[in-house]
Formats: sequence, structure tokens, C-alpha cells
Amino acid sequence: MKKTSNKVDEELAALAAMPDGEIDTSDIPEITDWSNAVVGRFYRPVKETVTIRLDADVLDWLKQGGKGYQTRVNKILRAVMEQARKKAAWK
Repeated sequence: MKKTSNKVDEELAALAAMPDGEIDTSDIPEITDWSNAVVGRFYRPVKETVTIRLDADVLDWLKQGGKGYQTRVNKILRAVMEQARKKAAWK
């Protein structure tokens, strides 16, 4: 397996050393319309384990949606955070 990784490493090093003008991009279509682009599509923030205390009725409500209630908590908090950031940017 080291032979493969060495070969890959060598290829990557050769590409990194190549000037941009020498790279053939003729088979890659140029993107001129970014209207359907999704910001952060491949960005995955680092998760951190925390302990929070929630009211029992709030936790029950979150769990009613089935599996993934922690993800729902994160999405709700992110939406509030982004809304607060937008408000702050207008000031």
C-alpha cells in the first residue's frame, strides 16, 4: 500500500510544482452561472460534546420528531444565530 501512496504523493508533488499556465483544463467546462450554488454544502463544522439542561416539555417536543433530536436542536440554534448575525450586520 505504501507504493500506491508514494506514487500518489509523487503525482501530487509534480502537479503542485507545475505552473498554472501549463495545466490543461480544456476538458473542464468553465462555470459562469453560480445561481444554484449552495454556500457551505461540503463544509462540516467540528462538533463539540456539551451538556445542556432543557425543559422537559421542550425535550419531549424535540423528540417527537423521532431520531435526530440533537441535530434538530443544532439547526434551531444555528437559525437563531444566523438571524442574530444578520441583524447585527444591518446596524
